[in-house]
Amino acid sequence: MNKYKRLLSNTLIFAIGTFSSKVLSFLLTPLLSHALSPAEFSITNMIVDMGNLLLPVVTLGIVNSIIRFGLDRSVKKSDVFSTGFFTILFGFLLLLVLQPVIVPVLTPVMELMDIEPKYVSQYMMYLICFVGMSSMRSLFSQFTRARGLVRLFAVDGIISTFTTVLFSCLYVMVFHMGVVGYISAIITSDTCSVIFLAITSKNLRYLQPLRIDRAVPGAMLRYSIPMVPNTIFWWITNIANRFLIAALMSQTDAGLYVAAYKVPNLIVLVSGIFMDAWQMSAVTETKGRNRFFTRVFTAYYALMFMAASGVILFSKVITHILVADDYYVSWQYIPLLVVATVFTCLVNFLGSVYMMEKKSMHSLLTAIVGAGVNVGLNFLLIPVWGVNGSVVAMLVSYFVVFLIRMADTKRYVRIRVSIFRMSVNTALLLVQALIMIFEFPLWILWEILLTALMLVLNAKEILESVMKILHRGGKASAENG
Repeated sequence: MNKYKRLLSNTLIFAIGTFSSKVLSFLLTPLLSHALSPAEFSITNMIVDMGNLLLPVVTLGIVNSIIRFGLDRSVKKSDVFSTGFFTILFGFLLLLVLQPVIVPVLTPVMELMDIEPKYVSQYMMYLICFVGMSSMRSLFSQFTRARGLVRLFAVDGIISTFTTVLFSCLYVMVFHMGVVGYISAIITSDTCSVIFLAITSKNLRYLQPLRIDRAVPGAMLRYSIPMVPNTIFWWITNIANRFLIAALMSQTDAGLYVAAYKVPNLIVLVSGIFMDAWQMSAVTETKGRNRFFTRVFTAYYALMFMAASGVILFSKVITHILVADDYYVSWQYIPLLVVATVFTCLVNFLGSVYMMEKKSMHSLLTAIVGAGVNVGLNFLLIPVWGVNGSVVAMLVSYFVVFLIRMADTKRYVRIRVSIFRMSVNTALLLVQALIMIFEFPLWILWEILLTALMLVLNAKEILESVMKILHRGGKASAENG
């Protein structure tokens, strides 16, 4: 199997697992909304949000190192798994010891996230168990992926989601355990996932603490620790807009922004599936790397621009389907959000170069720049253009990070990109977004024509990629070299 087919195969496997999980998760929301009061539903989301924020801090971001070093053929798998296991165990024990000071220390952060500190105090032990089991499940699942067991990784994703739905229904709807029931369901599901992977993948045989190469833990932590603030800064970039809109405008406008963001998240979902597969190829495929990265990136950005154009065209229809009538006016924020999302995906792709080269500090520094630009422009543009001013701030921040990463990554991999083609794609998408927002005369006709033009301009790259994937024989071998 050549590297293009391997990439496609892994992408399809991850897609099956992800979409199956999303369907089950979609079914869970209405069930919980009937079983929990609005206050209880809000509290459960608060606890989960707080747990997800604590995860990288408590584990020192070691999960990021699991996939990167686990794919490295020069590093023993047992060193990677043992380092991850004991780092997570140490973080969990430290969290237990420090639990009395967690709420006072993190109160400012919780207030920023609209989390009531009293609820975190009330459910502290459940929060700690949530963090512990979630991090352990991440260790087992990512290590399974790093070993190349992608089918098992996808199956575990489906089973994990199914057990979350099952235990949520059991604890919340049958036993009426409320907030505790939902958090317990997630903990139980993660525990089942760890047991399932421990049995099927036999990951525990790689737990060999007495044989760890002393250089590996240090290298893994040097890579993973910068990813902790990196995660936090991207979190700031992604959610700061909502809080600033609420502060400078109103909670209603912030709610409309959140509703609008659901639509471009469809693009992020598809991109995320591909990135799971691409990370593996980026690290393991070493022959003809420059050509490989160039071909894949060219097809990737072509697909992103085509998908974005289609989403903008149907933004009103999609909004009508996904949100309630009261939120329908949020469609006017979708076009520019979609453009911003395209550059989010391109930034994530270039981040795979840093992952391949273990340059996590570069990821951190560019994330800091992105967060700074985004927050600064929000203060300038929201008073002028309202919610769309905040969206423009996000778009500019990701575009700036894209330009920085595009220039910086050339020292590691020479991705040849047509500046003219990229500029034309960006210009077309921006024009399409503005026509939709301002509803110029004959806007529907213009939207259709611009979408068709976008498809024509980018179809060649997609077709060439398909031919490369279907390619067999001697030429395939030559390309691999």
